[in-house]
Amino acid sequence: MILIGLTGSIGMGKSTTTAMFADRGAVVWNADDAVHRLYAPGGGAVAAVGAAFPGVVVDGAVDRARLAEALGRDETAFRRLEAIVHPLVAAGRADDLEAARAVGVGLAVLDIPLLFETGGDAGVDAVVVVSADPAIQAERVLARPGMTRERFEAILARQLPDAEKRARADFVIDTGQGLDAARAQVDAVVDAVLDPAWISPRRGRPALSPDAERPH
Repeated sequence: MILIGLTGSIGMGKSTTTAMFADRGAVVWNADDAVHRLYAPGGGAVAAVGAAFPGVVVDGAVDRARLAEALGRDETAFRRLEAIVHPLVAAGRADDLEAARAVGVGLAVLDIPLLFETGGDAGVDAVVVVSADPAIQAERVLARPGMTRERFEAILARQLPDAEKRARADFVIDTGQGLDAARAQVDAVVDAVLDPAWISPRRGRPALSPDAERPH
């Protein structure tokens, strides 16, 4: 199975882009969805997060608004939260990918906003960075309900700059040119990685074994 790590800063169009990969037959694994499951009632992170941040668990689930407030009061809080959540997310991802392999999935896209920051790029065949002009990014993000310029800047401060992401990417999808242009770029990426002769830039070898059936 070919693994693509997809990342990009807030407002760059990751959700739209992953949907386009899904349209091409890829299985999409989303890190944010995994965290939501961990925070939900019965989720694997509820007890540990509640112990680390008293008062953030309400009705058996992590209240994201209360957690955000707790994080805002403590500059080391994000690191403590990540130490709890990231290993749980990684374990869940491994289980989900193993299940996908077992049913013959040929292409998986891992939508991970902090792919580079968490070292996730080391475990994929290629990295796709979703990007757009900073003015387009800001327009998209500031149009979201409840978003402020201050909050936007704080989110950006926790992420690698877009220019660095692009420099470390194997493929870049520019969503600032419209949906048709973005879809054409996604098609080009899928066609490239599903070519049996394609060599993974991350692993230095063909991503498909010679006797493997070509994914559809």
